[in-house]
Amino acid sequence: MKGSSRETSEATAYAEVPGNWGGRDRRKRSRTRLPALTVLFHPDPLRVGEIASLADLLAGHSVFVSRLAPDFAQPGQFDRQPLGDRYLSRSPVRFSPTGEAGTVRVDPEEGRIPLTADGVLLTGPQDFPARALERGVVIELSNRVVVLLHLTTDAPPHPPDLFGLVGASEAMARVRASVRSVADLDVPVLLRGETGTGKELVAQAVHNASRRRGGPFVSVNIGAVPGTLAASELFGSVKGSFTGSVRDQIGYFQRAEGGTLFLDEIGEAPPEVQVMLLRVLETGELQRVGGQEPNRANVRLVAATDANLEKAVEEERFRGPLLHRLSGYEVPIPPLRERREDFGRLLFHFLREEMRAVGQEAKLRRDGDPWLPASIVARLARHPWPGNIRQLRNAVRELVINSRSADTAQVGPQVERILREISTAPAALEATPAARQRSQPGAFRSPSEVTQEELLEALRANDWELKGAAESLGISRPALYLVLRKFPGIRTARDLTRAEILECRERLGDDLDAMAKELEVSRKGLQQRMKEVGLT
Repeated sequence: MKGSSRETSEATAYAEVPGNWGGRDRRKRSRTRLPALTVLFHPDPLRVGEIASLADLLAGHSVFVSRLAPDFAQPGQFDRQPLGDRYLSRSPVRFSPTGEAGTVRVDPEEGRIPLTADGVLLTGPQDFPARALERGVVIELSNRVVVLLHLTTDAPPHPPDLFGLVGASEAMARVRASVRSVADLDVPVLLRGETGTGKELVAQAVHNASRRRGGPFVSVNIGAVPGTLAASELFGSVKGSFTGSVRDQIGYFQRAEGGTLFLDEIGEAPPEVQVMLLRVLETGELQRVGGQEPNRANVRLVAATDANLEKAVEEERFRGPLLHRLSGYEVPIPPLRERREDFGRLLFHFLREEMRAVGQEAKLRRDGDPWLPASIVARLARHPWPGNIRQLRNAVRELVINSRSADTAQVGPQVERILREISTAPAALEATPAARQRSQPGAFRSPSEVTQEELLEALRANDWELKGAAESLGISRPALYLVLRKFPGIRTARDLTRAEILECRERLGDDLDAMAKELEVSRKGLQQRMKEVGLT
């Protein structure tokens, strides 16, 4: 299976020649990204998060995975041990390099270890290109252990400064590095990330790592503050400054004096509040509503948003100078789908918290069959989690509450809906060849990535049915319509003329399947078009 030019360029970051990922200069390996396995689930919860490097692939050697090998360890630790579960066979699964740069071949060989990769049972060798490893391939072994095949850096393991943040992925390492760099400075910090990614936790990390850690940390959701009260809520007000103001009011800035003020959803700030925030950032002074004299503000400001503030500036909904002031230092917060190797750590972190709250944490540590089946964890790990960490925590809470009186995990409606979405997602191993190379289950592509050749391949493989073609390509059905408009040379049933349909029917009779195949449209679309032109 030949890799795309994009995948090849990605692979050259860590592969100089096919089959030899390390290249000739071993000194370059400090800058490479190497394949690795991270434990997402193990019958012993303490093993979750352990990682095993597959660096031997660099030299063209195979790596064998079984009960006895390879050795795994937590990041930053050197106490290594194999998976060791007695239900795993000693007969290994082979991971090996191929002639394609950056591609890993997974071969169950004798099949003594039942192996599922991204929801598909492997009965023979399967190649995973660099793009698949970038997203992460979820592998379930013997219905007991779940690992993620992914890429990681070849950096020496050092215990991270956790700052209260869960995860050891590259993405979280970058967040921690940013926190470490900016914490002791008083410059404003702007946190940018999707909803539910944990922006407030990162803001607390900035505060706790700063010289202001002894002061207050005050969190305000700007989007939840009524526009008419936002100014007085933030900056305080003087008695009699507005109707109903019967006494002086202390604002959030004053409550955060000497500490950190976190303003979430800053893009929702009303225009008048934006002006006052800009004054505070420029002069260090704030003006209470109805007050005559400005007051000094000894506050570190951290703001967060999931909005496109640059677009809001263009549309004059947000002040450009305020954006520039808030962006004294920006920290991007990764979505959960871009840090899939952290999924197991986050899942068990929330499980421990929620089960501790109901006095049932011991269920996670019992011998025999695990409280939570490996198959459920494997399926959850493949979900894109559009609500990110917040959605995962809510799902875990429901799982624990529904299971209080049961010996094993009981799936409720929220988790059942997530599992159902995963079961209907396109499987990368069952898709068309082009889609297999580019798509993974639960990962959504941009329509702009789809080529005309790939689109034709998917349409033909699915008898021109749009739903099946969209699933094969890893895009939504509405997105497929955008792709069809991008390539006007690809016709739909509505483009057929009456004369064209008549000529085809004369040759093929009333065999609609044969007509649809020759005209290269769906059978249903052809029937609809025939009705429209009076040929029913």
